Amino acid sequence: MADENLSEAEAPALNCPKVKQEECPPAGAPEWMATFSDLVTLLMCFFVLMYAMSTTQQETFKELVESLRSALGVTVVPEAGSREGLTMQPVPAETPAEEQKIDEMGGMIQKDLEEVVSEVRELVMFNKLGGLVTATQGDMGAVITMTDMLLFEQGGATLSDMGIDVLRKIASVLSRLAYHVKVKGHTDNVEVNKQLYPSNWELSAARASAVVRLLVESGLNPKYISAEGYAEFKPVATNDTPDGRSRNRRVEIIYDRDIIARDFVGLDKQKK
Repeated sequence: MADENLSEAEAPALNCPKVKQEECPPAGAPEWMATFSDLVTLLMCFFVLMYAMSTTQQETFKELVESLRSALGVTVVPEAGSREGLTMQPVPAETPAEEQKIDEMGGMIQKDLEEVVSEVRELVMFNKLGGLVTATQGDMGAVITMTDMLLFEQGGATLSDMGIDVLRKIASVLSRLAYHVKVKGHTDNVEVNKQLYPSNWELSAARASAVVRLLVESGLNPKYISAEGYAEFKPVATNDTPDGRSRNRRVEIIYDRDIIARDFVGLDKQKK
């Protein structure tokens, strides 16, 4: 009780008037200042180290320049700190006019393929070829599919009279377009007559080539047509049933939208 009655002059040296000595804060900086000081010191050392690492030594740079000269066979190398020769050239963005041109081209291709598919379907309906010829259109382009029953004798690559007649009618539709067309031959997995063809590869390629020759004779530009053989490795149905094997034995005439677009771009660049 006596300590509580000390006068201001009799208080402890910490100048804590009228409070108990044990309740006064300790002398000096608080303890957390030591940790904070260490942190600041470490940060300073870190930035000094980074600055030292970012400074290129002249001798090392000269050795690098000489090495580049000998390796590349050049006599002029950019000076230290120069960006000469290192600047990436920006890819020119398509102008609104170019974008509009691409859209117009895509719309034209779409319209042409729709007309081809529509006319082939009318041809199929008029000639009662349902199940023998189909015409479809999707994201990839237009596909005209013909079964081998229509085009060839079993195991052969000689076009039948009916197949020739149908192909000539189809060619009259296709010849209106100057687009690249692929003719793909497919077979089932039944072993082929080895005396005529070593494997289904040769049979499928021979069938595709026979169709190509007939289409060219009927007016298609040979520059825009190609033949491909896929043997039994691109089936559309199972080879475990007679019906599935019959569906797999086919020839496809394909207008690939991406290839047509690339051809247009290539022709446009040649004109420029």
